[in-house]
Amino acid sequence: MKIGYRTIKTAIGTPVAIAIAQFLGLTNFVSAGILTMLCIQPSRKRSVLSAWDRFAACVLASILSFGFFEILGYNTIVLGIMLAFFIPLTVLLKITQGITTSSVIIINLYSAGHIDYVFLFNQFMLILVGIGIGLIVNLYMPSMDKQLREKQKKLETNFRIILYEIAAYIRDKNQTWDGKEITETEHILEETIELVERDRENHMLRSEHTYYDYFNMRTKQFDILKRMLPLVTKLPFKDPMSEEIANFFERLSEAVHPGNTAILFLKELNDLYTVFHDEDMPTSKEEFETRANLYRLLREMEDYLIIKKKFKKSDVVIKYKIKKTGST
Repeated sequence: MKIGYRTIKTAIGTPVAIAIAQFLGLTNFVSAGILTMLCIQPSRKRSVLSAWDRFAACVLASILSFGFFEILGYNTIVLGIMLAFFIPLTVLLKITQGITTSSVIIINLYSAGHIDYVFLFNQFMLILVGIGIGLIVNLYMPSMDKQLREKQKKLETNFRIILYEIAAYIRDKNQTWDGKEITETEHILEETIELVERDRENHMLRSEHTYYDYFNMRTKQFDILKRMLPLVTKLPFKDPMSEEIANFFERLSEAVHPGNTAILFLKELNDLYTVFHDEDMPTSKEEFETRANLYRLLREMEDYLIIKKKFKKSDVVIKYKIKKTGST
C-alpha cells in the first residue's frame, strides 16, 4: 500500500500543532490539529491561498460569534441565524475555503457558553498555530520532474510510432497497426494537465513553465496528427509523390525529441512543395483525389512543424541525451 505525501504531512503536522497548542496552555488545543488537517493542500500556491482564506474566515467567525452569542444568547437558534449570516458573507468576501475551518472555531466559542477577551485570544492563538503549521508542512512539495520526464519520453515514443505508421500506410497500405498509440497519447496528455498545473503552482515565483509549454505544444501537434489519419486512409491510388512523402514522414519519425531544429524539416518540406508543383497534372478523378489529399497532408505537416519551430527549448525539458540530428 502506497502512502501519499499529503498523508505523511497530515500525520506529522497534526500532532505537532496539538503539541504546540498544548505547550502554550491553550484550551481546546485539539482544535489546532484539526485546523492543520484541513489546511493540507496539493500545491504551495493553493496552500498559501487556502491559509489566507482560512485565517480570514476564522477571524471573521470569532468576531461574529462574540457579537451574536453574547448579545442574542447561546442557543441553537442563534447558532443557525449566525451561520445563515456568516456563510453568505464568506461567499461575498471570496473566502469560502475557510468555512469548514472556521466552523471549528464557531463550535468552540458556542460550547464555551461565555466569551471574553482572554478566550478570544486563546482562539486566535489556536488559529495561528493550526493554520501556521499547516502552511509550514505544505512548503515541502516533492518534485514532479521525474513523472513529467517519463510522460515526455512515452509521448515522444508514441509520436515516432504514429509518424512511422503513417509513412508505412502511404507507402504500401500497411494496415497491421492497431492504433493503440493514439489512445495512449490522449491519456498521457490528459494526465499531464493536472501534473503540470500542480507543478506550476509549486513554483509561484516562476513566470514561465517549460513543461507546460512543452505539453501544450505536443497537444497542438497531436491534434494535427489526428487530422492527418483520415487523409491517409483516403488515399486510393499510389502517386509518384507518395514515396517521397512517405520517406519524409519516416525521417520525421526518427527525429522526435525535445530539441528544436524543425526549421530543417520545413526547408525540406518546401523542396517537396516544389517537386509537387512540377508534377504532371492528374489525368483521372482517382489521381486527382490522391494528389489533393497528399497536398493537404503536406499542409498539415507544415502546421505541425511550425508549432515546433515556435517552441522555445529549455534545459529543464532536455533531461536526457539527444542522439538524433533533427527535431519534430
